[in-house]
Amino acid sequence: MRLRVYFLLLLEVSLHTAVSSTIKCGRPPLPSGVDGEVLQRVYEPGEDAVLSCAPGYLHAGGSRVIVCSNTGEWSTITFKCAPKSCPPPDDIAHGKAEFPDIVFTSTINYTCDEGYILNGTTTSSCMHDGKWSHPPPVCESVTCGLPPIPNYGQIIFDKTPVGNIVQFGSGGRYECNHQLVMFGDERAYCQANGRWTEPPECRPVVCPAPTEIPNGFITFAVRREHSYMERVKYGCNVNYVMDGLSEVVCEKTGQWSAKPVCRAPCTVNIKRGRIFYKAQKMWIEEFKPNRVLHLEYVAVYCLNKEKECGYPVASQCVDGTLKIPECFKEPSAARYQAWSHSLPSEIDRC
Repeated sequence: MRLRVYFLLLLEVSLHTAVSSTIKCGRPPLPSGVDGEVLQRVYEPGEDAVLSCAPGYLHAGGSRVIVCSNTGEWSTITFKCAPKSCPPPDDIAHGKAEFPDIVFTSTINYTCDEGYILNGTTTSSCMHDGKWSHPPPVCESVTCGLPPIPNYGQIIFDKTPVGNIVQFGSGGRYECNHQLVMFGDERAYCQANGRWTEPPECRPVVCPAPTEIPNGFITFAVRREHSYMERVKYGCNVNYVMDGLSEVVCEKTGQWSAKPVCRAPCTVNIKRGRIFYKAQKMWIEEFKPNRVLHLEYVAVYCLNKEKECGYPVASQCVDGTLKIPECFKEPSAARYQAWSHSLPSEIDRC
């Protein structure tokens, strides 16, 4: 009986030992930044593990020690690590640095402004030691050689070049030799690609011999072809009024600018009555010569029958045409001779 009890106790102890030997802790789930490479693969119950931060991270609070319990579970992890910070990057002249953050593994992207070339690395990363992997680059100005000069032309620089080098954005103004016409852009500048803008061409332009205008004349008597920007002056016959510029110019199209027009005078087409012209009131037979120049005004008198009064109505001479207002009623010869004092021009004004 005693032997049987002893055997059962021995079996119980053996089973308990076998079960206890299977309870272990594996590597714990670690927060970001904690170094797991230094930990064992397996820990016995009661055994502790000492946590540390991975390269590039700093201790940010919490206990470093965790313990494997008898149930095979780790005690609560309070240990925290934060990424190291790198110094804020310096601004680069004529460029910019773009970065989301300045902590470990963050990256800076460098770019240059238009017309500048990046000399150095385009990116730099924050390393585990809190330093940037590369120094900031330098943005160097794009340069051009001297610009192409068109035949029969020249360029006047905005700023005198140093040697044979012109900086990006700098340029000048092209000019053609006398009486030659420029076809293309007058301005030239060094572009962002290191090339000059396309130069213009300087070409001769000739206009045909100028022609006469109706009721006018050319004051310059020689009839010949003219070069670009040469001018000819026109005049109008007596009593004709010039409409437009008296001078025309030979344009780059090879044609003359718009010629003026000589506008004709007008005649006041009434036989009997009084008119008002140039602040003077006069009978039509006294209006000598019967002539109103282009764009001038003359007034005739109309009758207001209801009020029995007269009033002037003006009409303008337009290139030989002067319309007499419909309200004007020309009197008969008899009335004009005997009763002129009763005409609308002579009675009370409305």
